This record gives sequence, C-alpha cells and structure tokens, in this order.
Amino acid sequence: MKKEEILNLAKEENIEFIRLQFTDIFGMIKSVTITQDQLENVLENGCMFDGSSIEGFARIEESDMKLVPDLNTFTILPFLEEPGKVARIICDVYKGDIHFEGDPRYVLKRAIKDAKDLGIEINVGPECEFFLFPQNKDGYPDLTIKDSCGYFDIAPVDRGSICRRSISLALKKMGYIIETSHHENGPSQHEIDFKYSDALDAADKIITFKLTTRAIAREQGLFATFMPKPLFGFAGSGMHTNMSLNRDGKNITKGDKEGGLSQEALYFIGGLLKHAKGFAAITNPIINSYKRLVSGFEAPTNIAWSIKNRSPLIRIPLATEKGARIELRNPDPSCNPYLALAAIIESGLDGIKNKIDPPKLVSNNIFNYSKDELKMKGIESLPENLHEAIEELKKDKVVLDALGVIVSDIYIDSKEKEWNTYKTIVTSWEYDEYLLKY
Repeated sequence: MKKEEILNLAKEENIEFIRLQFTDIFGMIKSVTITQDQLENVLENGCMFDGSSIEGFARIEESDMKLVPDLNTFTILPFLEEPGKVARIICDVYKGDIHFEGDPRYVLKRAIKDAKDLGIEINVGPECEFFLFPQNKDGYPDLTIKDSCGYFDIAPVDRGSICRRSISLALKKMGYIIETSHHENGPSQHEIDFKYSDALDAADKIITFKLTTRAIAREQGLFATFMPKPLFGFAGSGMHTNMSLNRDGKNITKGDKEGGLSQEALYFIGGLLKHAKGFAAITNPIINSYKRLVSGFEAPTNIAWSIKNRSPLIRIPLATEKGARIELRNPDPSCNPYLALAAIIESGLDGIKNKIDPPKLVSNNIFNYSKDELKMKGIESLPENLHEAIEELKKDKVVLDALGVIVSDIYIDSKEKEWNTYKTIVTSWEYDEYLLKY
C-alpha cells in the first residue's frame, strides 16, 4: 500500500486509533497507539520510543529507537470496533537510520535475503494449534472443564466451533485465506489453517492470528492459550511448519531424487536435520515445550525424515508439483515466529550451500524402535529439555549467526535464567509423590 491509500482508508472507515506493533525477542507483541490525526506524521517520520523498556532491546544509555511502519501490513482489526475503530501496522525497529539488529523481524529479513542471494524464495504455511478453556470471572482459564472431543469432531460435542468460526471470519476480513478449521486430537484443542505465503508475511500472520484468537475467545467467555502442553496425558499444541522452495515463481521442491524431491530440497532437508538440535531452543523455546516432545503423542522426538510417516521430525506430504512441500513438525506456537523461521531457513540454506545430503529416509514408525535400533540406524534425538537445547544452540554457529550477536546473547542468557529458576521450584507433583512417603 501507499501512504495516500492508508490515509484515505483511515478517513473513509473512520478509524480512530492505529496500533504500531512489533515484538520483543521472545515474541511478545508490543504496541503504541496513535490517533488518526497523527497517522500521516508517523507514516512519514516513524515513531520514537524508549527501547530500554523493551526486554532485550537496548541499554538505558542508548535507548532512543524508532518504529518504522511497514505500509503493507496496515489492516483494520475487526474485533476491536468500540469505542472507535482500530487498525494496526507492523513496524520495523530502527536505531537512527539503520535497522536495529536485535529486532526479530529484521533477523528474519536477513535470512530471506540470504535465500534470495541463492535465487530461492521460501513460502511458509504454518499450522497453529491452540486450546480453548472456559474463562472464569477473574479472566483465568478453568482447566477442570473440558470438552470430550477428538480429531474432526463436530458440534454439539465440539464446544469451540462457534469461537473457531468467529476467529476465521475475523481473519478473512483481514485478508487471510482460511483453508481449514477443525477440532484437534486433544480435548478443547483446535486448529485453524491459513494459506501459505512468503516467510515474512507468514510470520506477521502468525503474530496477528494469536492476537485475534485470544481477543475473540475472551469476548465469548473463553480463554485461548498457545502453551505447548497445557494438559497432562493428552497431545500438545504444535506449529507444524510447511515450506516450499521457489525459483522464478516456480515451486522447485519436487523432483526425481529420493522421496520424489529435487536435489536442492534434499540438501535443504539435510541442513534442517543437521541443525535440528541447534535451533530447538528457538522453535521450542520454553520449559513446557519439551513436555510436548515426548513419545506417544504425535510429536517428533527423533531427527529423521519420511514420506507420509508422521513420527519423524520431517515429513514429506503427498502433493502435486505445485503443492510439494517440506513439513517440519517440532516447532510449537510459543516460539517467536520471526526468530524461528530465520533459524529454520538459515539451517536449510546451509544444507544447500554445503550440499549436505540427508540420511536415508525412514519408512517405519520410529516410536516402535528401541534405543539400540535407533543407535544402529544413526537416528539421533531432539533435546529432552530446555537446558539441553540451550547447550546445543551454543554450539551451532549457523543458528547463532542467523540470530546475530545481540539476539543470541540476550536469548541464551534469559533462557539459562529460566532453566535455573525452574530447577529450584518444588512442584505439586513432588508434593503428591514424595511428601507422605519420606
């Protein structure tokens, strides 16, 4: 969009407020709101803010930063109409006249540029799962009341169907193409899938999707969470990430090599598998993430790839040449999508640059393999907890370079503190298991 188009649309739609949005390093949405009469000035000159107040952005002595709107991200938020219509613009973060290297959106832009330097564009189709729980009068979820639905069940047993429809309609008004929506395997678990797009747009859409889902759920007396594993004994929420490699507008993922893939797609998979341990701390960023990545609940635990088989880390869905794609199954929706996609893309590109062949594809259900069989076949495992993931990240130069020094240093330091705090917490499980025994 052009500046004049945005100004005219704001007047025609009587938009009173515009949110200038961005994310901190950990994917938390931040925004400052301006009124319509300030819009032209901000579109022209940006909006100054105090970066030292945003976690991981800047020290106090170098806190002056600027939000520069990306005009293509202007959209009206249909779930916020009273009092006064609200729109949003996603912004890039600058220090002076240059991009701030700690801005997650800029981190992804660097990865996209590296792909373009190789003549490759990467389309991304995320599958964001989430849970809907009843919300009590204080705004907190009631985890004791759950529906009893399973995969693809419908109303009336599916109590979230109306909320899903409302979310889908709101997203359509914002320009999303909704492909499917349905109840997932777990009780109170749901999924809404929207059409793939380029990596930057996909990351923007994930952030907006999460915001929209939470807001509409709250309006309907529900609580939406993207926590990876909110319920014991049931499947957790993933964010399966489908990717296709494109050159000159043509999908080049499909070919005549192993698995019906092109050589570049195989190299890309080789890079993903090589760096899977290294980027796990980014794609699965919280302690709870690793309670989803356990055997028996459809989440991957082993670093392997397959056709159709859903147990390995990477699956190649059956598809036409135009729809050919690579599905990475370990990411979860608690991640910062800008950092996660940047780490994933750079890992795959490393495979292409250095011609890293993937291991032989796996046809059988890996969950049925013993430890000895896995070792014999050379199949490694993903990190079992956040601490292991951070240690692997520290050793992976490709992923560290993808994040940049500012982001990687702050990210690792914060996650180590998170883990060290967790180690000292005495949980209710420990009380139940040990208090009376000992």
